[in-house]
Amino acid sequence: MPTAIAVTSADLVLPPTDHQTPTAALLPSPDTQSLDAAIAATQVLVEQHGHVVALYPASLPARHERRLHTVRSVLESDRIALLRMDLPPLGVAVLVRQLRQLSVCDFQAGVLASAARLLSHYVYAGALLNTVARLDRVPVSLRSHAKSWVPGSQFAVLANPAPRLIKLGTGEQLTGPEFATHLVLARGQSASEWVTESLAPAWRVQGIVENALPAESPKWWGTGKLVEFAAFLPDLSVLYQLVASVRREICSWCGMDLIGDRCGFCSAPLLPPEVSRDTA
Repeated sequence: MPTAIAVTSADLVLPPTDHQTPTAALLPSPDTQSLDAAIAATQVLVEQHGHVVALYPASLPARHERRLHTVRSVLESDRIALLRMDLPPLGVAVLVRQLRQLSVCDFQAGVLASAARLLSHYVYAGALLNTVARLDRVPVSLRSHAKSWVPGSQFAVLANPAPRLIKLGTGEQLTGPEFATHLVLARGQSASEWVTESLAPAWRVQGIVENALPAESPKWWGTGKLVEFAAFLPDLSVLYQLVASVRREICSWCGMDLIGDRCGFCSAPLLPPEVSRDTA
């Protein structure tokens, strides 16, 4: 069985890109599942798949995040990776699907977990907002705050890979990816077509899909009057090559394979080569 990819809400599970892409497991909130039930379900998941890689947005309620860590502690399992992502919810959903795609490949669980940080740099996640008055996850100037009170104002915000905010109608543009992407969008309480009519052509996206807005999105962006979007690499062969091209290391703490500078399972940083030799 492939490594299980898990999420904290069903709306973070985008439709699969092909018949081989598995779905994601759900780790429900404490409001809908008792602790005993959560422990039992997670234990079955680990036994069936060997390892679990769970992704969740940074806006997840604290009670739900504590539940995830409690379950892992009770099970005393080093086979559960909990990855808190700073991406907006739709960006997290895109990353979840990419890991689901890669889970059927020949990557070990440690590589798959640490690949989340690598692949997040290739997700261009943002939103069209009617106000930035309550936006606190992307730097907003006092001038932009003042403009947001002007009736009819709209702002295009890029949260990842580099934060950027512009006011529509000023001639400014959001810098997009320099590689071929597809784009997924999700509408809140906004009927604007700016994402499909202006942003997508400017970014030269090769395909557009609309999806339901994740429940956490209004909280993340500070308003329900939005259109959230994320441009991403859709091709499994490209994703595979990206991950496979990075040198693999061994975590000095838990022994998992990893790529990058931090283990996805125990969060231990990769030791410098000279330290690794001294402790060998």
